[in-house]
Amino acid sequence: MRGADSDSHQADAIAALFMRHPLWEDALALLLGTAMVALGIAFYAQAGLLTGGTVGLAFLLKYLFGWQFGLAFFLINLPFYALAIWRMGWRFTLRTFCAVGLVSLLAELTPQWVGFAQLNVVYAALFGGFAMGLGLLMLFRHRASLGGVNILALYLQERFGLRAGKVQMGIDVLIVLAAVLVVPLDKVALSILGAVALNMVLAINHRAGRYMGVS
Repeated sequence: MRGADSDSHQADAIAALFMRHPLWEDALALLLGTAMVALGIAFYAQAGLLTGGTVGLAFLLKYLFGWQFGLAFFLINLPFYALAIWRMGWRFTLRTFCAVGLVSLLAELTPQWVGFAQLNVVYAALFGGFAMGLGLLMLFRHRASLGGVNILALYLQERFGLRAGKVQMGIDVLIVLAAVLVVPLDKVALSILGAVALNMVLAINHRAGRYMGVS
């Protein structure tokens, strides 16, 4: 009997790992994740840094042409929704669209809510990167992303088992290196440090078998 009870408890524990997130958990994760990303963006904007992915491309447009970050980020992501629908499905695409919209909005509102009298650029690079990484982790675990490179990284992980963090890290470093024509070399170096910090959060925590909740 003890063996049967043990097997039953083990089966219940395994089943619990695959429990579907209720809608309110997905909605809360979407809000908290995008708020964390927006906070990291505020750190980077204040320190004159940038990062990879479509967020980094939006920063480039902001620094080069004076575009509003939120508008640039929203527009850059539009072409990637077709890939998301094709490879990841409508549910993932809709959540990603909502996440992109929230980040576009919160990136403009957060500087009105949070001000920095003093901000060390090394601290901004590291903890801004960590904040964005944690936000992305929340989104990934609830079947959403911030479009662009995130979609590609998630697809490659699900299709070929490549870690999303490592894929995104490689692409992000290339995008940050391209910023050498826009920002000073010391800011490029710190931006690379931030990109590593962001993707280290994903590489450590977002891998196959590490988290089994589903949305």
